[in-house]
Amino acid sequence: MSHLLKHLDVTVNGSAMELPREMTIKELLEYLKINTTMVAVELNREIVPKSDHPSRNLSAGDQIEIVHFVGGG
Repeated sequence: MSHLLKHLDVTVNGSAMELPREMTIKELLEYLKINTTMVAVELNREIVPKSDHPSRNLSAGDQIEIVHFVGGG
């Protein structure tokens, strides 16, 4: 019997979050309405290259850190 996951519990920037379904890093950023141009994502203490965001699936219990780069001058 197949079990369908209805939500996914993860931690984003230190805060517990319940996602409505399984998703990739790219989908998470879209779900959170984060502009992906100037961000870095760390998944379980490992930097994930931007090119891997569309294919990197999140799992229950994952710890995600999203860092926004700010330009200045």
